[in-house]
Amino acid sequence: MADEKNIAPEAFPAWEGPAVGLLDLDAFFASVEQLDHPEWRGRPVIVGGSPEERGVVSTASYEARTFGVHSAMPAATARRLCPNAIWTHGHFDRYRQMSDAVMAIIGDETPYVEQVSIDEAFFDVTPGRFSRESPIAICQRIQTRVAELGVTCSIGLGTTKTVAKIASERDKPRGLTVVLPGTERSFLAPLPVRKMSGIGASTEARLRGLGIHTLGQLAEADPDELEAHLGVMGPRLAIRAAGLEQAVVRAAADEDEVKSVSNERTFPADVSDAEDLDATIMHIAASVGRRLRKKGLAGSVVTLKLKFDATSSHTAQQQLAFPTDDERTFGPVAQQLLRRIWHEGMPVRLVGVGVSGFGEAAPVQLSLFDDAEKDQPAADGALSAAADQVRERFGADALQFGYDLRYRDLGVRPRPGKD
Repeated sequence: MADEKNIAPEAFPAWEGPAVGLLDLDAFFASVEQLDHPEWRGRPVIVGGSPEERGVVSTASYEARTFGVHSAMPAATARRLCPNAIWTHGHFDRYRQMSDAVMAIIGDETPYVEQVSIDEAFFDVTPGRFSRESPIAICQRIQTRVAELGVTCSIGLGTTKTVAKIASERDKPRGLTVVLPGTERSFLAPLPVRKMSGIGASTEARLRGLGIHTLGQLAEADPDELEAHLGVMGPRLAIRAAGLEQAVVRAAADEDEVKSVSNERTFPADVSDAEDLDATIMHIAASVGRRLRKKGLAGSVVTLKLKFDATSSHTAQQQLAFPTDDERTFGPVAQQLLRRIWHEGMPVRLVGVGVSGFGEAAPVQLSLFDDAEKDQPAADGALSAAADQVRERFGADALQFGYDLRYRDLGVRPRPGKD
């Protein structure tokens, strides 16, 4: 077991076998509230029901946790422990938006992502399954990119879901705990059985009655005896405790099932200038293009989405003549769609760009003059692919176009991996 946060990639040990990560967002709801309310940073924040209405704590910031406040605690108890805490009922639309951004970051690294809650997801970065890069390096990059969103996460990395889950809880907040292949058993053995998910108070009591207190003891227990006392779950728990489970991370969707690839941005203040909106559309389109190319997808339908306020959405679509993954082709189309549903001076709250219709193409009448222009899309596609390589090697900010600079001047918080 090791903390790999500060080790250079070239020093990472070779990884043999499965590589499963578990990302857990740190004090997620409270962290988002502190992000959105800078004056709350460094102060105890509690998200949950009112103490006057028999509410419970949903999430407590780490500042509140130092007073003994924790999730599921009665709000009245939390109030007594931390009387100066800032209370909020929460903004779940905002939490979902941030969660989606985090899951998209993981999805940029691997298609094998299994979200288990709004703030937690397993992901498979086994070398050779989707990427040949070190799983540790991938986890470092995910953690860095999430931090740039304004929240932090802890990641556990191992060869099984059980190991990854337990490792993710080892070093919080902002921890990256790696259990190298071959060390699973020594990592798990000394831990109390309650550390493993699926073992609650009742199962713990039954195991204690069998003289089993640690995961090492559970791994060595007689399977027949475990089954006699715990049913078929007993032997399965022993397999997990030995670091030998075979459960795989389920992909959110096979590539054949992907219906669209899209991205959107919410402005900190409404935008009503055409050039600013055009720049934003191209910036988002570039993000969509990178994701399309990474997934090996090309689509023939472009969608533009606008929100003028918190409740109303307006969309427009355009069929292309041929499928594309290049923002230099579909981005200008999205800009044209802007003029269908917006006019100068209308305040815009949110902009989204999407591409769908994978593998489909509208019928096109060929012209005698087609040959004169047919090389331009290929040239643009090569430029976009080259830009991807530069950003992959030197970072998201290594290469920026004019629309990127104008977009950032609008004050939208960068969303790494998509910007």
